[in-house]
Amino acid sequence: MRARHDRVMSGGRTTAGADAPVFLLGLYCAVSPWVLHFTASQPSLVTHNLVIGIAIAVLALCFTAMPERMTGMSIAIVALGAWLIVSTWIVGQSPDMGVVLNNVIVGGLAIVLGAACAGLSMKNKKKT
Repeated sequence: MRARHDRVMSGGRTTAGADAPVFLLGLYCAVSPWVLHFTASQPSLVTHNLVIGIAIAVLALCFTAMPERMTGMSIAIVALGAWLIVSTWIVGQSPDMGVVLNNVIVGGLAIVLGAACAGLSMKNKKKT
């Protein structure tokens, strides 16, 4: 385990600090319909946020488990974040301001954190 840790952290692997916030963001996105109580008013967004949140969390776990193989997939979090923002009006049926703010904030954070992961992974590729 120590050898694997040294291998992962060697070579300037600096995206490790961004993986945990991305994972937590994905978990929050998955449970947000129940946190904000819009399960009855927006049933299609409940399923949507659950699936998108799980996808973001799984990508974050993959970045942690296999960082050398997942550097190109960092941009997928940016795409999921953008889709989360836009899909609020596409998937939802007249969402209220709480639902809109939730998805816009979570999507914006996903875009920022995904861009940070992508930028750091590209920076690490240039070093090696």
